[in-house]
Amino acid sequence: MNPLYKDASQPIDTRLADLLGRMTLAEKVGQMLQLDARGDIDEIVSVQTAGSILHASPETMLKAVDLAANTRLGIPLITADDCIHGHSFWPGATIFPTQLAMACSWNAGLLERAARVTAIEVAATGIHWTFSPVLCISRELRWGRVNETFGEDPYLLGELGAAMIRGYQGKGLSDPTAILATAKHFAGYSETQGGRDASEADISQRKLRSWFLPPFERAVQEGCRTFMLGYQAMDGVPITANKWLLNDVLKGEWGFKGTLVTDWDNVGRMVWEQKVVADYVQAAALAVKAGNDLVMTTPKFFEAAQEAVAQGILDESEIDAAVSRILRLKFELGLFENPRSPSAEVQAQVIGIPEHRELNLEVARKSLVLLRNDGTLPIQTLGAAKKIAIIGPNADDTQAMLGDWAGASGQVDWMPDGHPRETVETVLDGFRSVAPESWSVSYSRGAEIQKLVTHPMGETFPDGQPIPKIFSVPPRDPQMLAQAVAAATNADYAVCVLGDTIELTGEYRSTATLELQGNQIELLDALVATGTPVILVLVQSKPSTLPKSAESAAAIIQAFNPGMRGGRALAELVFGIIEPSGRMPITVPKHVGQQPSFYNRVRGQHGDSYADLTQEPLFVFGEGLSYTTIEYSNLVVSTPNMSMDGEICAKVTLTNTGSRPAIETVQVYVSDLVTSVTWADKELKHHVQVEVQPGQSVEVEICLPASVCSLVNAASQRVVEPGEFELLVGPNSRTADCLSQSFWIS
Repeated sequence: MNPLYKDASQPIDTRLADLLGRMTLAEKVGQMLQLDARGDIDEIVSVQTAGSILHASPETMLKAVDLAANTRLGIPLITADDCIHGHSFWPGATIFPTQLAMACSWNAGLLERAARVTAIEVAATGIHWTFSPVLCISRELRWGRVNETFGEDPYLLGELGAAMIRGYQGKGLSDPTAILATAKHFAGYSETQGGRDASEADISQRKLRSWFLPPFERAVQEGCRTFMLGYQAMDGVPITANKWLLNDVLKGEWGFKGTLVTDWDNVGRMVWEQKVVADYVQAAALAVKAGNDLVMTTPKFFEAAQEAVAQGILDESEIDAAVSRILRLKFELGLFENPRSPSAEVQAQVIGIPEHRELNLEVARKSLVLLRNDGTLPIQTLGAAKKIAIIGPNADDTQAMLGDWAGASGQVDWMPDGHPRETVETVLDGFRSVAPESWSVSYSRGAEIQKLVTHPMGETFPDGQPIPKIFSVPPRDPQMLAQAVAAATNADYAVCVLGDTIELTGEYRSTATLELQGNQIELLDALVATGTPVILVLVQSKPSTLPKSAESAAAIIQAFNPGMRGGRALAELVFGIIEPSGRMPITVPKHVGQQPSFYNRVRGQHGDSYADLTQEPLFVFGEGLSYTTIEYSNLVVSTPNMSMDGEICAKVTLTNTGSRPAIETVQVYVSDLVTSVTWADKELKHHVQVEVQPGQSVEVEICLPASVCSLVNAASQRVVEPGEFELLVGPNSRTADCLSQSFWIS
C-alpha cells in the first residue's frame, strides 16, 4: 500500500504529518535548501536532498525532476527562478517592460494580465515559483536596483504588487498555470546609505511602519504565498536574524502563514560579510530560530543545521516547523501527484504566442511617458515624405530594450546571446516598421556609453561566482560623432536614444552619479546644435539627470526598459498612432546632490531650497503629458464631515479642451493639516484612469474610506487622528497643479 503522504484523497495535514514522521533529520534539513542548479545537480538532489532549486537550464530541469523522484521518499522539488518581468531566461519567452516601466502605466489591471501571461509561460517550463514582485520603495536613485521596483509611493506599490500577485497565483495553487508569487525584499532593503547596495538600512521601527511595510502588508492580504528577505541589516540586526520583523510583525500581527526564503547566501553572509556570528553552525541556528524556511544558496547549511541540533543550540522541532511550511506548498501545488515537469507540447502552445506579444505591446504603449513637447509631436505623416534620423547607443540595442533580469543580462550562463534577435523590436526596428514607406529612416550610433574592464576584485566573488566585467568610460570617437551630426543635419527630425547599460544597473551596480555616461552628453549637445528638432528618448534602467541641452530638445520621452515590443510602441507614440498616457512613478532630480528626492517628504526644514540649487525636481511624481489639454474644475467634497469609519466622497470635472482624445490619470492626495507627529505633507491615496474625448467634459466620482487618512504615531501605532484634512486632486503631485477642498474627520 502507498504511504499516507502519497494518497491524494487524504487531507493535507494528514499527509504532511505522515511524511514528516518518516523523514530523517538530514532529509528535513535538505528540504530547507534552495540550491543553484548550475552546480552539481546529482549532489544537490540525490545527496543533499535539496527541497528546491533555482537557475536550472532547460536540460538540467528535466534531470533534476527525475533525480528527485528517485530519492528515498520521492519528495518533489519546488523549482524557482527570477521571472521578474516575464520568463526572463527562456529563449523567446514574452519579456514585458521592467517593473519601473510598467509602473508608469498606473494600471493594475494591465499588470495583472501581464503577470498571468508570465505565469502561463513559466509553468509550461517546469518552474513553480517566481521571485516577483519587488515591493521595495525607491527613494535613492543611485541604488542599482531601482529598475526592479514600482517607484517611490507605498500606495502605488501596494496596488501594482497586489495585481501581479493575483496574476501569478491565478485562481489558486491547484491550477497548473499558477506559480508562487514572492513579495521581496522584506523589508527596507532599498533604504541605502549613499545608494550602496545592501548597506545598513538606517530605519526606525516607526519609519518602517510608516512607509516601507504597508506594501508588504497588502501582499499578505492579497494571499502572497512567499516572502523573500532583504540582504541588509537594520539597527545592527541582519534581516535574516530579525525575529521582530519576521515573527512579531509578519507572522504575528499580519497573520502570514506562508513560506520565507532568504536571498542569495544570506545565512552565509552573516558569517563572512556581516560577521555577526563566528561560524555556519551559529548562523544556521540563528536563521531557523528567526523564522526562515528555505535557505537560498548556502550549501554549508546542510551540515551546519544538523550540527546545531547535535550541539543543542537548535531544536529539531524548529526545523520541523520550517519543513512543514515547505511541504505544505508542495502538497497544495499537487506536486506529489504531478511534479509539473516541462512540457514541450504546452510550451509550443503558449510561449511567445501572438496573443502574448500583443499584450506585451499594449503594456509597452501604456508605459511610455511624454515629459516635454514643444508641439513637434506627434509628427504628421501626411504630405511630402520626410527624413528621420535614429541616433544613439541605445537606438538599436536589444538588451537595452529588455533591461536587467532578461536574456543576456548576466544571471545565467545558457543564454550568452540573449533572446532571439527577431523577438525584440528596438527603436530603430520600430521606426522602420511604422514610418510611411516613402519616408527615409537612417541610423547612426553616435556615441558609446562604456567600455568593459576586469573588476578590481578579480574574476570571482568569495563564493566562487564569476565577477562580470565592469563599466569604465570609453574614449571619444570624433568620427562616430561627426557621422551622427551629419545624419541629423540632413534629416527633418532626429530621434536621439540615450540611457544606460546592464553594467550600470542591478545588484552590486549602484552608481555614484546620475549623469548620462560615456559620450552621450556630447552627442546630445551636438545634435541639438544642428537646429534639427531632436526627440530625446530615454531607454534606461532608472532616471538620470539631464544636461542643459535637453531643455532645447523638441520632446522628451521616458521609456525606461520597455520590453520586447518597446521599439514599436515608441514609434507609434511619436507618429501619433497612440496617445501618451504614462505617468512617472518616481521623482527625477535635477542634480544627484538632491538625493534622496521623493514627493511625500516629511514636513520641517529651514528654507525651501539649497544655497546653490533649487530643491524642485526636474520631473515630479505623477508627471506626464498627453497630446491634448485636460482642465480640472468643480472639485466638490460631498462629505465635509465624517466619522473615522466613514467615507470621503467627492466629484471633479475633467474637460478635454484640445483636439485629441486622452487617457487621464486622476490622482487623489490627502494632507493631514495638523498631526501629533511630523508627517508627509501629502500622500497619494487613490487614482482613477478616465478616457476623455475632444471637447468632452466628464464628471469623475471619488470615494475612499476615512481609514486611509492614517499616520503612524509616536508609539508606532497606525491611527486616524481627528481634525481637518485637505483633499487634493490633479494630474500630478505638484500642489500648484491640484484642486483642493477641506474635510473633517471627527
